[in-house]
Parts: sequence; structure tokens; C-alpha cells
Amino acid sequence: MDSMDRSRAFLRDVKRLVVKVGTAVVTRSDGRLALGRLGALCEQIKELNSQEYEVILVSSGAVGIGRQRLRYRKLVNSSFADLQKPQVDLDGKACAAVGQNSLMALYDTLFSQLDVSSAQLLVTDNDFRDKDFRRQLSDTVKSLLSLKVIPIFNENDAVSTRKAPYEDSSGIFWDNDSLAALLALELKADLLVLLSDVDGLYSGPPSDPHSKLIHTYVKERHQGEITFGDKSRVGRGGMTAKVKAAVGAAYAGIPVVITSGYAPENILKVLKGDRIGTLFHQDAHLWAPQKDVGARDMAVAARESSRRLQAISSEERRKILLDVADALETNEKLIRTENEADVAEAQQNGYERALVSRLAMKPGKISSLANSIRMLANMEDPIGRVLKKTEISDGLILEKTSSPLGVLLIVFESRPDALVQIASLAIRSGNGLLLKGGKEARRSNAILHKIITAAIPDSVGGTLIGLVTSREEIPDLLKLDDVIDLVIPRGSNKLVSQIKNSTKIPVLGHADGICHVYVDKSADLEMAKRIVLDAKVDYPAACNAMETLLVHKDLVHTGMLNELVVNLRIEGVTLYGGPKASSLLNIPEARTFHHEYNSLTCTIEIVEDVFAAIDHIHQHGSAHTDCIVTEDEKVAEIFLRQVDSAAVFHNASTRFSDGARFGLGAEVGISTSRIHARGPVGVEGLLTTRWILRGSGQVVNGDKGVIYTHKDIKIESHVVD
Repeated sequence: MDSMDRSRAFLRDVKRLVVKVGTAVVTRSDGRLALGRLGALCEQIKELNSQEYEVILVSSGAVGIGRQRLRYRKLVNSSFADLQKPQVDLDGKACAAVGQNSLMALYDTLFSQLDVSSAQLLVTDNDFRDKDFRRQLSDTVKSLLSLKVIPIFNENDAVSTRKAPYEDSSGIFWDNDSLAALLALELKADLLVLLSDVDGLYSGPPSDPHSKLIHTYVKERHQGEITFGDKSRVGRGGMTAKVKAAVGAAYAGIPVVITSGYAPENILKVLKGDRIGTLFHQDAHLWAPQKDVGARDMAVAARESSRRLQAISSEERRKILLDVADALETNEKLIRTENEADVAEAQQNGYERALVSRLAMKPGKISSLANSIRMLANMEDPIGRVLKKTEISDGLILEKTSSPLGVLLIVFESRPDALVQIASLAIRSGNGLLLKGGKEARRSNAILHKIITAAIPDSVGGTLIGLVTSREEIPDLLKLDDVIDLVIPRGSNKLVSQIKNSTKIPVLGHADGICHVYVDKSADLEMAKRIVLDAKVDYPAACNAMETLLVHKDLVHTGMLNELVVNLRIEGVTLYGGPKASSLLNIPEARTFHHEYNSLTCTIEIVEDVFAAIDHIHQHGSAHTDCIVTEDEKVAEIFLRQVDSAAVFHNASTRFSDGARFGLGAEVGISTSRIHARGPVGVEGLLTTRWILRGSGQVVNGDKGVIYTHKDIKIESHVVD
């Protein structure tokens, strides 16, 4: 729970909670009891009871159930003549008395099946005027909870003297929402959960697709902005009543969450810290989430922090990275816990195996990341390096120096380790950073961001690295071409294409990782088998994994093709073929050659020679990484010179196409662009250049009297003073 949002951190200390369930949750639209929802509610309370939580239930529904039962009984006992007479509405107090009996009988049955005891407590607003009643109520509930009995409260509508729900009420409570809030205060609860028929409080009607769920209600911001809908279809309340009760309780010190009672495990999810429903808390105004700061403010803050980062010494920047590496290893258990929760939820939600594989931070991953960061810290400082030094004229010296780009926006999917790599590269290269990870890695990204920013000293500021938490913020950020200098999308072809089409900011990245291994006729068989298996099997979900195997036609007759196929199948690889290979090997034909499987699947095709392989790669590849396996140096040189990809290998697995393996320390991604950085992009790809001119009073004056020498000067020190 240490990784949850600040706004939900208090949940780790909750012991006693009041749960209010509304009529719309207890009953179906036809007035009958919603047995499934009630059963799920009781199962959650049973689970909480066994976990030593103290649960107090406030349940509506008696009037609605009683009305439905009495109407049915009246119908059964009516003659045809009776039915022709004007129908008089049933007495509400009689309905309440009958319905309360039925409601409690059902709760008793359901809880008994779960081996839990429950107790009924009926109250009226007048009861609370009596101090002795309040004291006795507290003692009774305390006794019941100590016996692990679930107290079930309801207003005693059968004998209540209140004449109207709001205007003429005594002001003590006016419905079961306000009763629940009153009980939470009276019984010193740590949390109040109001279960509704919608997911929480929305910015507009929940049925309107433009309405957004408000995760944290801030009275100062949301009051007056939200128009509430009608009251409940069956009870006295509705969202207006819930918000009124929630605000009252929250500002009296009892946190409140309004969430759906239709979902079977929402109470458990609330207590786990899941960001569901709408939270009301007296400190909510202090927690303005980053998105409320505004996209521009977040980007500007990152730029200001990056300039402070550039201003400190090289050794201080190095120390920040070493501190980040240490912090990651110190918090490894916490990171693994949050990551495992993300993986479990992804599996439960039915995400593809390849995505789950990229999401999981396997044992040893944190240590590996920490070591990469230390390697990065010990590299030569990339900022302010003198790349070229020229004497323009006597006493006029020009230096071309390395300089940070400014502010980077990285949008990535699935892989939380990408956040660590990108953040460390940004710190090393002096850049500000805005990160938007996939929702499936929400917990992992949150804890990693928290750990990394905590290691950044106040002199630089944690705003150096902003974590964007909502997809809705991306369009606003993509408009900030005057503040953000580079966008790096790491994800699907669809994601990259959408971003490229939505911004004026330069975009660096690759849409697909369709990597080829071409096995030439002169290839060494054992070497070919090793390289092909490694390129496909070592980590199939990576963008540098082999997706297409091209085989020289002569290897069909030598049996090498068959051995390669057998080896892949032994490793569990599913095979598809091009037009030639599918008929020859009797395997399904690939729908397209331009497909990134990201799994234990690949396409095989037979080609005439190296030139046909090159043509195939140019036609169907993604210019990421392509490899030739051959013992013929002449053929190898043809392949290496002519394949127009960001990385081209001879007799080596495509899996080497990686920033860490290239010695870059880490990578922000792999670029297939032909402008600026190409291939694995490390620190160098996050830098641009600046010109520094040192003179002694020279002026141009129409170039009169200026003698240009343009003489190269040997660089003695790489770093600008």
C-alpha cells in the first residue's frame, strides 16, 4: 500500500468502516430484491470480517420491498370490482414495517450461510437528541463488533415522526446517506463507503459519454461546477444526497468513497487502494493531482528543473544517478509487490500473453536496472562536451558543444522498466521529462516514479520528471510544441502513428520491430541454429526479436531448412509461411509479411539469394534490425552495405540491438528515423548542439578588415569550463 496515491494512503490504517447500501442496489428495477448483488455484498463483508475489519452496515430498501410485497398481496386478495375502483397508494409506514422484516430476514439468511452473525438496529432522528441514547448506541455497537457481529442499521420509517425528507427535518439526519455519515462520526469510523448504482460522482450525467468520473472531490473546485441529476429511482436519496452527506462527513474528519454497489468486489478494491469511485477527504485540496496542474504548467516545471539540473556540477548529476540506483535496490520488495499486482490484474483482465510478459519485472530485473544506471553514471559527462573547436579569425574561437534537448515527452506501453531507463537517461543528459505509461502498469509506474523523484535533490526539484496519469492529458501535451522538444512513443504501430499525426513536435521512434534473419547458403549450420533460436526465443516480446526467417533456396535440399524448422518447433514456436515456404513445409500461409508477432510465432520464407533477401526486407521490413548468417564475406558485405535498416548484423542475433548491450547505458527507445538519432537511442540521442563563440571585441562591419582563418584547433578538454 505504500505505493498508492497520496489521496488513498490513509486506507492502510482503516480498521472500522461504515458501508451504506442504497435502495437502487438492494432492489431491481421491478422492485424485487437483487439477490445477486446482496449476496456479493455479504460475501465482501464476510471477507472483511475475517480480515479483522470492523464493518457497520447501513441498508436502505425496506420501504421499496414492503411496497412491492403489499401490492402483490393486495392484488391477490382483490376482486375484479375492487380493481375497477381508483387505487389508493399504500401507506409508506406500513410498507416500511413489512419491508424491514423481509429485508432483515434475507440478510440473516445470507450471513448465516457465510457463518456470520448480524444484528438489527432501527433508529430515528429524534433518538440522537438523547445523550444517553448515543452513549448506549456506541456501547452496543462496540460489544457487537467485539463478537464479530455485523450491526445493520436503518431508519425506523415505520414510526418516524419526520414529515418531509429535507425542509421539515430536524437536521440530525434526513435519509440513510446522512444517517450513515452521522453513524460514522458517532461511532468513530475510519472510513465511510456509500454504494450507489453508478461508479461515483461524474462531471455531468453518467450516461453522457463526455462526462468524466471525478476520482477526488475538491469542494473548492467542484462545488458549483457539477449539476446533479434526479433523485434515486426508488429511495429518497440520489447523488445529491450522497454528495451532501459525503462532504459533511469528510469535512468533519471521516473520509468517504462513493462507488458502485453493482460491482462484486468494490469495497475490497477501495480498501486495497484502487483508484475507483470518488473520494471525499478534508485534505483533498492539498492533493491536486498532476493533471489538475495543467499540461503546460507540468511541461514548464520540467523545463525549469532541467535548467537547474544543467547548472549543477557533473559530479552532482552523477551522484543523483547513483542515489536512484541505490533507492531502486532498497525498495525492490515494494516494487515487486506493486508489479505483481499489475501482472495479476492484467491476467485477470485477459490481456495478451506478450503484453503480460513485457509488464512483468522478473527476479533480477531491479538489480540489472540499477547496474545499468551505475554504468551510465560512470560514463563521461555528455553535457557541455566540446565536439569541434575552430579559430574563425585571430582571437575569435568557435566551439561546437553538446547540449540537452530540453523537455522530452515519452509515451510507452506495458514495460515499467522503460520508465527507469528513460528517467536515468534524462537525468544524465540534463533533460526534463514527462512520462505517460500504459494503464496496465499503473501501480508499477507510480512506485518507480515516486522512488526516483524522491532521490532527486530539492535544488533540482522532483518536477524534473512528471508522471502523466491520464490518457486525456496527451492531446493537450502534444499541442505544446513551444515547450516540449521531442516526443518518443514506445509502443504499437497504432500508438506511434496516432502521435505522429497529432503533433508538430518532432517524434522519434519506430512503429514496428519487424526484424529479419537471413540464412545464406554458405551459413554454418550450428551457428545458424543458435542465432535463429536466440533471435526468436530469448525474449519474443521484444521489438528486436526475429519476426521473419529468410532461408536461401539451396538449404531446402541440404536439409538445413528442415533442421531450423525442427529446432523452432521444439522451442514451441508457431510457424507461418510465405507462398513458397507454406506449401513446401505444409504450414499455414501468413496473412502478411509486415506483422510483428511479439510472441513465440514467426514467418518463414524461401528466397533465391542475398539480393532477393534484401528486396524482401526493404519491401516488408520496418528498418529496425536485420541480420545475415553467412560464411561468405563478400555476400555479407553486400547485405551490410545495402540493407537500409537502423541496425544491420553479420553472424549475430538481432537481440543485440539494445542500448545497454551497445554500451549506451540504457535506451529511450530504438529509432528508425533517418533524421537525428537512429537505432538504439541513448544519451547521445537526447542531446543537440550549441555554438559558443569567444572573442575580444571583434565586429563584422561588412567583413572589412576581418581575415578569416577557419583553422581547426585540437580539443584538449571535452567539457566546457
